Amino acid sequence: MVEKYITDFSIAQICRSGQCFRMRERSDGSYEVLADNRYLTLEQEGERCVFSCDEQEFETFWKGYFDLEADYRFYKEKLNPRDIYLTTAAACGGGIRILRQDLWEMIVSFLISQQNHIARIRRCIRNICENYGERRVGKDGTVYYAFPAPEALAQLDEDALKACNLGYRSKYVVRAARSVVSGEVCLEKVRMLSYKKAREELLKLFGVGEKVADCVCLFALHHLEAFPVDTHIRQVLEVHYKRGFPHRRYKGFQGVMQQYIFYYELLKEK
Repeated sequence: MVEKYITDFSIAQICRSGQCFRMRERSDGSYEVLADNRYLTLEQEGERCVFSCDEQEFETFWKGYFDLEADYRFYKEKLNPRDIYLTTAAACGGGIRILRQDLWEMIVSFLISQQNHIARIRRCIRNICENYGERRVGKDGTVYYAFPAPEALAQLDEDALKACNLGYRSKYVVRAARSVVSGEVCLEKVRMLSYKKAREELLKLFGVGEKVADCVCLFALHHLEAFPVDTHIRQVLEVHYKRGFPHRRYKGFQGVMQQYIFYYELLKEK
């Protein structure tokens, strides 16, 4: 176990923020996180966080995954105090951090996310992992499943993932897997590219539009300048930013602001 005191961090807010789909709250109030074929439980009370891993794993993986070395106070200090909407959104989601997630998993996750809601996306991904991912056992005996590699999905019939509740998105995922396996889109290359170049490469994948590409750039590649625009964000822009979002003011970390907005809008739906 590793105990840390962390400011500007809320595992509950991150879990509900719409950027990750293999994280869940357990019955005892702790959280289960599956990432990079690893299994973690996390307990939080205020700033005190207890991670179910050793110090080495925390330092080499989880610290980076949760973006714990970044100073999120810096981002919030840059808020325009006259922008009541955004300051309110940031106050509501001030514990959100942008996770550093697996590129392939994010491509699949956000292909599935199109015209879908978070609970159903989670179910779809769980189904895919249980059917095509490698079975693993955590240190505490918990059985979980690794996220299936492109090779495991590329060989499928285009409609095979309909059995995992993907519907028409099945062909998007299978064709994306085939593009990766064939080398048409090289994930290692994409990881090394700038935001604009990575976005261009991702748009080559069947079914990937601008919103999905931006989500992947933000949540997998950590290009914080990415600002995904979905229905929620578009409505906010129409109501609160008729002249456009002030990208220049938040240059280099617009994606952090996007997450505050998105989370705030999700809260308002409940």
